[in-house]
Amino acid sequence: MLRAFSNQIRIVIEKFLPNAFIFAILLTFITLILGMFFTDSSLLDMTEHWYGGFWNFLAFTTQMILILITGYALVKAPPVEKLMIRVASIPKTQKSALISTILVAAAAGYLSWGLGFVLGALFAIEVAKRVPKADFRILIAAAYTAVIAILPASITLTAPLLVNTPDHSLEETIGLIPLTETIFSPTMLLAAGLGLLIVIFAYLKMMPKQENVIPFNSEENGELTRTENRIPHSFAEKMNNSKIINYALVAFGVLWLIMYIVQNGFNLELNILNFAFIILGLALHGSPSSYINAITDGMPSASGILLQFPFYGGIMGMMAGSGLISIIAQSLVSISNELTFPLLSFLSAAIVNIFVPSAGGQWQVQGPIMIEAIQSYSLHPSVVVNTVSMGDTITNLLQPFFALPALGLARLELKDIWGYCLVTMVLLLIANSIIVTVIPLIF
Repeated sequence: MLRAFSNQIRIVIEKFLPNAFIFAILLTFITLILGMFFTDSSLLDMTEHWYGGFWNFLAFTTQMILILITGYALVKAPPVEKLMIRVASIPKTQKSALISTILVAAAAGYLSWGLGFVLGALFAIEVAKRVPKADFRILIAAAYTAVIAILPASITLTAPLLVNTPDHSLEETIGLIPLTETIFSPTMLLAAGLGLLIVIFAYLKMMPKQENVIPFNSEENGELTRTENRIPHSFAEKMNNSKIINYALVAFGVLWLIMYIVQNGFNLELNILNFAFIILGLALHGSPSSYINAITDGMPSASGILLQFPFYGGIMGMMAGSGLISIIAQSLVSISNELTFPLLSFLSAAIVNIFVPSAGGQWQVQGPIMIEAIQSYSLHPSVVVNTVSMGDTITNLLQPFFALPALGLARLELKDIWGYCLVTMVLLLIANSIIVTVIPLIF
């Protein structure tokens, strides 16, 4: 049944869904119209909000580009590539290829959502190269979906880390909330564990029949190959390939990483993750020139991020500047009671995330509204943190913002994976709606 349903969705999507950039443009105009209709913002006001937010994702855009291309370069380092090829060679059937891809992506996503998106996609590509019986599109979709499913328990989930950090914006109201009440709580662990099982079940049921499989195509999906004219024994070339220079820099970087871990613990925020990728990539490649070549090869996959993220920043600017986020959150809260509040908090976050696909940005705007609303109930503030975090993650299967790295690496379009993602999102929405309603009543 799921296979037939996903096939029907895929057929519709292939006919009507534009590419991811057009999706961002359409979402821009939808937000513009909603802002003018539901708030007192004029066209000029909304235009000002749009441009005011256009560059808000500039730092995040750079971070995502770096995590994409440095992750690519890391995987292309000879020792890592050999290990990945060995592991990717284990599956022999489409079923085993799907399960191994889901588990590898989920494991990486647990450590870091950024690592999960990159490593999951690259592993799916390597598996697809070696299992011609496996559909390439569903492997990429499965890798992406697995990371989304495991995110409620990921140790890099944004809102739980924020409210456990001293001097956070809501500390005077809710204090510090330990991770045992958020990502290590029964709610989040159950959501992640059950979510992963649902993903495995759904993708096994959605597997295309063998006659409908579209395998990996080296011409369409393969990596770029380049040839360079070099003078092998020149001074310049010796400098480019100098192991002394390379490992001196690696040692300097390792020194900083040790200092950071001693001072902050094993906290994998994006800047540290990117820095670790760069240092580890240099160490594994062995020379500056080898590393630069791998970075250059990975750059084309980042084009979608570079172009589209500023537009999502503009959408977020309109949502926050016009007050649309507050209207969506407050309208759902206004009809809630102590029993329905967790569910409506979850659903409001899921809706807002379609327009504001930034966990940190969404929490800063929506979090205070939900915390204020919960004061009239005998519910712990962690309920807000958990439900908003879960809602914020699940509609990433509808919103292509975080799918862009995987699509860039695989050289696929949104329509190639969206049908699979939407089917799984519906199943996860149902499961998570039950979890956020029942678990707070038990604990």
